Amino acid sequence: MFLTLFVVLLVLWLLGFFAFHVASGLIHILLIIAVISLLFHLFRGRSMA
Repeated sequence: MFLTLFVVLLVLWLLGFFAFHVASGLIHILLIIAVISLLFHLFRGRSMA
């Protein structure tokens, strides 16, 4: 689930970064949330195994 969330947020960030230069602060917040989501997925996956 978190990996899917990471991919979606990363794609939204890339679209926003390259296509729309309107809300640059919001776009970087999406990137930060995506990275946190990926890290959370990696750490939860290791603790379950």
